[in-house]
Amino acid sequence: MHDAKPVLLDTHYWIWMQVGASQHFTPKILRIIEQAAAAGKLLVSVISIWEFGMLEAKGRIQLLIPCDAWIEKALATPGLNLAPLTVEIALESSRLPGNFHGDPADRIIAATVRTTGARLLTGDQKLIEYGRQRHLSLV
Repeated sequence: MHDAKPVLLDTHYWIWMQVGASQHFTPKILRIIEQAAAAGKLLVSVISIWEFGMLEAKGRIQLLIPCDAWIEKALATPGLNLAPLTVEIALESSRLPGNFHGDPADRIIAATVRTTGARLLTGDQKLIEYGRQRHLSLV
């Protein structure tokens, strides 16, 4: 079944899910997320933790609780698993096929999708275009 593949949430989708920004989720996307979570196959990359921390440190995200407490609570979401930065992912991020931009976080997210066999849920046009070139699987 196609939906049996893990689903990796790009950083913005992970944040939107955590804050309940439902306007960003179609019924189909919600169903895919719920199915992945129920199967324990909903993923967020460890690089998203770094991206979130940077957004908070730069004042682009305002929190009511300390950043580390917010992340700890977000990572406790049932069915959500942290995709670590492995040696394989780090190396893959430096050798992505095709023409991919240099943003290290996006490269790690793309490499995580490729090495885990996941589908990426993103609104990032550069990642979507990379998926359209068949270099990674999209939701």
